[in-house]
Amino acid sequence: MLETLRRIVHEVNTAPSLSKALSLIVEGVKQSVGCDVCSVYLTDFEARNHVLMATVGLRQEAVGKVSLPQGRGLVGLVAERAEPINIDDAPLHPRYLHITETGETQYHGFLGVPIIQNRKVLGVLVVRQEEPRKFSDDEVTFIFTLAAQLAGAITHAKASGQLDTLTSDQPQRTERYLNGIASSSGVGIGTGVVTYQMSDLDAVPDRTIQDTKAESEKFTAAVRAVEDDLRQLQERLSDQLPDEDRALFDALLMMLGSDTLVTHTINLIEQGSWAPGALRQSIQEHAQIFEAMEDIYLRERASDVRDLGRRILMHLQSDSPQKVEFHEGTILIGEEVSAIQLAEVPAEYLTGIVSAKGSSSSHVAILARAMNIPCVMGVTDLPVSRMEARELIIDGYRGRVYISPTPTVRVEYERLAAEERALTEEANELIGLPAESTDGVKLPLYLNTGLVNEITQAGADEAEGIGLYRTEFPFMIRDRFPGEAVQITNYRRVLEAFAPRIVTLRTLDVGGDKPLPYFPVEEQNPFLGWRGVRISLDHPEIFLTQIRAMLRAAVGLDNLQIMLPMVTDVNEVDLLTLMIHQAHNELLEEGYEVTMPVIGIMVEVPSAVYMIEELSRRVDFISVGTNDLTQYLLAVDRNNPRVAETYDELHPCVIRALKHITEGANKYALPVSICGELAGNPLATVLMMGLGVDSLSMSSGSLLKVKWVVRSFSTAKAKRILTACLRMEDARQVRRHLEQAIEEVGLGGLIRPGR
Repeated sequence: MLETLRRIVHEVNTAPSLSKALSLIVEGVKQSVGCDVCSVYLTDFEARNHVLMATVGLRQEAVGKVSLPQGRGLVGLVAERAEPINIDDAPLHPRYLHITETGETQYHGFLGVPIIQNRKVLGVLVVRQEEPRKFSDDEVTFIFTLAAQLAGAITHAKASGQLDTLTSDQPQRTERYLNGIASSSGVGIGTGVVTYQMSDLDAVPDRTIQDTKAESEKFTAAVRAVEDDLRQLQERLSDQLPDEDRALFDALLMMLGSDTLVTHTINLIEQGSWAPGALRQSIQEHAQIFEAMEDIYLRERASDVRDLGRRILMHLQSDSPQKVEFHEGTILIGEEVSAIQLAEVPAEYLTGIVSAKGSSSSHVAILARAMNIPCVMGVTDLPVSRMEARELIIDGYRGRVYISPTPTVRVEYERLAAEERALTEEANELIGLPAESTDGVKLPLYLNTGLVNEITQAGADEAEGIGLYRTEFPFMIRDRFPGEAVQITNYRRVLEAFAPRIVTLRTLDVGGDKPLPYFPVEEQNPFLGWRGVRISLDHPEIFLTQIRAMLRAAVGLDNLQIMLPMVTDVNEVDLLTLMIHQAHNELLEEGYEVTMPVIGIMVEVPSAVYMIEELSRRVDFISVGTNDLTQYLLAVDRNNPRVAETYDELHPCVIRALKHITEGANKYALPVSICGELAGNPLATVLMMGLGVDSLSMSSGSLLKVKWVVRSFSTAKAKRILTACLRMEDARQVRRHLEQAIEEVGLGGLIRPGR
């Protein structure tokens, strides 16, 4: 059963269309269980019914035509209960519904299992038997397990299948959309450009070419180059390999010399596909042949076929690198869009970002917010390779991606985009005005950044300084640790650009979701592992070099603040403070006129929340990193789209933790700043005012919006709103209450434009 389960799931995952995927399901289940009928009903949420989409045993002419209203029949009962229903004589059940069009009235045994994803019943998998039969527990658990694994594959196949009818000759538009995580607000209307990792065969997009002859020659040359590589490798290892492994090289060389792989790929190229796309399709098809084999040894050869494809792809890319052409209205799409890929697109061309992986707290999402670019992350059902040149609309407020939308949808979003532009113009009128409440209480707004070029962007002039400078970015773009001189140059540029305004440099914060390519940290649970100041303490040479560079860069400017990330207890602060004093004393002895900087910590973990008074006695300021704090308080990986809905920075426990932090720090007259994404959320600004925080630090794109909210409320009203929210038990209640407060002062467009 396990082997059968694995085979069916794999076949469905690689199916080219929804109809093929469903056909594979019903055929595989019928054969495995030995039943007379297997059918799949998919839920049409708009029509509120369950549609027969595939069957073996019922009338084929009923497929796509017969539907059962939600809540009716045994299929409706399975969906309603969201659990399996196993009945030996279905026609005797009071909920049984006779549908003569399918011819199923002659069947008695019934087993229905829900297909569920993200708490929604996508459909029902049904098996029937002509004679009365109650299916065994093993059969029930087999189909139940299969249905649980098929939910994602069906959703992906459904999204891909919708694209099959979207042709340039007869564009069929749709109002359907793919759901993701709203990661940077705004509306983006443009055309998809797929970005992918080099040698990542599965991520290669579909692209068309005109000169098929030249493309075929490139592919043939790449194949010959791989043949040479394999022969050299085989010769070099001939004395070290057993006969079976030497035979593997012969098999791979034979495959490269055969007509099956090479000819098939060339045929695809001659049909207009560029070589990498044709190679991807051909390799996938050949690998599937091996993966479907019952023999374990032969099945494992599929990985060798895929490796062969990657080797050919590497030669294609190195011999004739394909330069991606960006254009006005570019919507960047990828399996996991990186910050470097984002930086490759000219800013004036970039309209939006869509990533199949990641969350609203991913670095590319943070950069998107800083650049005011609409972004949707975690679109798990996105058929990335088929998004090239597609007309797209991105809704960065609700996390939606429309593919080839209808004119009605396009007109509506064009209207929303126009409203956004008008809103931006209105917000620009606040430039130069102080961020203070209606009763005259100032709330300084600082900038979060990690890229030097951001400090020249509009919005940076509005900031009181830099509340968080992420020093890890310069470490990430190199192939080794940057030396002291390199770091001095980088920090000096930032400190000079903002002088005399304060610049808070956070010490190196890597590990978790921010590995360095030359300093890999491989752990089963990196977010609870070796990261932040834990690495600094274990590698004082890295920490001391960075501190020396910071102190030397600040000579004559005196606007440096140093912030320590991921602090969990007082011992860490004591040891790191001693090292900062050590670096300071060393530099004085070497003749540098350095001054002792202001030192603060980031509160990001629960232990720091509950040790806030002890920590406050040791430092000069507190900065709360709400991204990680929310993650650890809710035990939710903020980069995991499966639990994205559980991650909510407006959760009551987060608000209560912030209250505990501000009250503890206030006992020592210690300033508290909020530097997570919560600080840049206009919806949360009122809460921050009510808490009495001393400053907010955010992406440049949020500064004017937050200032607008600050200037629209009194601190007394903000405290009343905070008090009400502290009594609430659910994040949705908090959100609704804040939305109402924002709308009452006429700023609803900041959070939900046009709605």
